[in-house]
Amino acid sequence: MKKVAIFLFASLALQNIGAQNFIQAYKNRADMVSQTNITNNLTDFENLGVKTTGSPVNTNTLNWLKNKYISYGYTASQIEEDPFTYTTSGGNSTSSKNLVITKTGTLYPDKYVIICGHFDTIVGPGVSDNGSGTSILLEAARILKDVPTEYSIKFIHFSGEEQGLKGSYHYADEIAYQGSVRNLDIKLVFNIDQVGGQIGNNNTTITCERDTGGMSANNAASNTVTQELAACTSLYSPLQTSISYAYSSDYIPFEAKGYTITGFYEYIKSNNEHTVNDIFTNVDPVYVFNVGKAAVGALQHFAVASTTNNALGTQEAPEQKITETVNIYPNPVKNLLTIEFPKKTEKFNIEISDMTGNTVLHSENQNRIDTTPLINGTYMISVKTERSHVIKKIIIDK
Repeated sequence: MKKVAIFLFASLALQNIGAQNFIQAYKNRADMVSQTNITNNLTDFENLGVKTTGSPVNTNTLNWLKNKYISYGYTASQIEEDPFTYTTSGGNSTSSKNLVITKTGTLYPDKYVIICGHFDTIVGPGVSDNGSGTSILLEAARILKDVPTEYSIKFIHFSGEEQGLKGSYHYADEIAYQGSVRNLDIKLVFNIDQVGGQIGNNNTTITCERDTGGMSANNAASNTVTQELAACTSLYSPLQTSISYAYSSDYIPFEAKGYTITGFYEYIKSNNEHTVNDIFTNVDPVYVFNVGKAAVGALQHFAVASTTNNALGTQEAPEQKITETVNIYPNPVKNLLTIEFPKKTEKFNIEISDMTGNTVLHSENQNRIDTTPLINGTYMISVKTERSHVIKKIIIDK
């Protein structure tokens, strides 16, 4: 990805949080992202070398990706190589391939959520740009392999991004469209590019990208899904969010066709892209791990994943909607949080957890909670009674 500048806006995620329920099954799966897998994917990606589009190393990387999906249990019918050819600035013809993996939806098999990132690199091995996005796509595909989703998901690894989005333009122009006819019904395109972060930076925030240019007719829809992406990030990962604009990566060809786009990009720029310094030792693997959690949570939201525990074959407890049956105020809170019930309630449990899921405060049968020991930040509060279980987000701001 070639970002010249980023103009960041204050995050609007918390304004949208009421529109999205916390779903425990989604959090459980987001927590299945493995730091070991992320680290191994990043180091394997580095060891493959410089993945210039059209080169043998580029082909080796595509085959490495294919073998990953086969190891996860994806079948040959789900894995597709998408070849394309383009002419270089020097007049030479170059060929490469995208890799497309399709997971069919249960209710809307012909409507797709695309999650994508490029795997080609220039100059260096490109561990951040874009081994980081590549690693996250692999983890998301592994975790959601047997999880039913209402909408179909396409995991797409694009080549030719560094030469001017060649692979994604081919797919948008010739696969998503056939001539002037829209061939694929795409709910949204979720692009992940350069989320490695520089090791040593305070990598606690991810940029959520929305469409602000190109075709104006799809800007509002992009803004909506980007707010949802930010909200999911807050619900299912420890990361904070910032909203910026989409620029020069593989979602742009889809935007030009009128599709809805969103994406992730590192908040504090590492500035190692397109150099020999884009190597594993300069990347923050914990940051990639946390972005992976956010991506898995958001992808489930966008594709409407099942809330059953498929690994055990059992039904999980029904998800509790965020309602007004319990009044929790003030929010933001400085020191004293009040919990009010519509009916007299004598027995109830309260737990406050940080955004990594760790319980930081527990109380029983007390309507006023002293939050003084907690540092400023965003937390989840769980209120359980014999009749209900309500989960809400609170902010401590002293």
